[in-house]
Amino acid sequence: MSTPTRRYTLSLSCPDRVGIVATVSAFLAHHKGWITEANNHADAEAGRFFMRQEILADSLPFGIDALRDKFAPIAAGFDMDWRISDSARKRVVILVSKQEHCLYDLLARWQADELNIEIPCVISNHETFRGFVEWHGIPFHHVPVTPENKPAAYAKVADLFREAEGDVMVLARYMQILSPELCENYPGQIINIHHSFLPSFVGAKPYHQAYTRGVKLIGATCHYVTSELDQGPIIEQDVIRVDHSDAPEDLVRYGKDIEKAVLARGLRYHLEDRVLVHGNKTVVFR
Repeated sequence: MSTPTRRYTLSLSCPDRVGIVATVSAFLAHHKGWITEANNHADAEAGRFFMRQEILADSLPFGIDALRDKFAPIAAGFDMDWRISDSARKRVVILVSKQEHCLYDLLARWQADELNIEIPCVISNHETFRGFVEWHGIPFHHVPVTPENKPAAYAKVADLFREAEGDVMVLARYMQILSPELCENYPGQIINIHHSFLPSFVGAKPYHQAYTRGVKLIGATCHYVTSELDQGPIIEQDVIRVDHSDAPEDLVRYGKDIEKAVLARGLRYHLEDRVLVHGNKTVVFR
């Protein structure tokens, strides 16, 4: 398989005003930057402008650190929240409990090179998937979580994430509520798949909640994790239609397919720096 062309991605948001696109484009053109993809969005209600630019790394006469240094004065002049990232493989640490489908799907996509990632380790509060994960040549860490040991357990998770030099932590049906400290220390770096169409049916057993309520659509939501349960900024969602003949077990079965697809899409958008967070909302340049 051919090596993907290396790109830098500039993503930013700032108060909306005249001249943002012209200034950024002129800056890149001045340094011979070849733009391969450009996306803009102006939020009139918030008065905020969002931008994402992909640039061929080899078209620039310097590396990413110099690019950041040279762009910083422009960012300051427009009061931008910004970042410049490299398209190099990101390191994804997966957390899982006893539900296998999202873990299996991510490892299959990783093996098939559908996701440009490395998986330095998998962390679980159960031993269930040790053999499966290690068969893939990936280190497996068992970190039990009980009501009594939660602070120590999540400190261990944080240590493992740092040791793995992780870029993003993915909760692939990890059925535990992370500590506020862990969420606050890694804002925008922890992604969860919730098995409902948020904001409906937060918390445990959402499919059973949906069945009891008699809904005609069920869904799944990929979102960033915050200290508020299932309230983080939403990255991706999808739904499927159900009807009166479906039992709770049917809803669970249908939902697993949606969860896998939504998590994979949401993770891809994050890895490609297509997600810009503003408050509790996101702009996703697909």
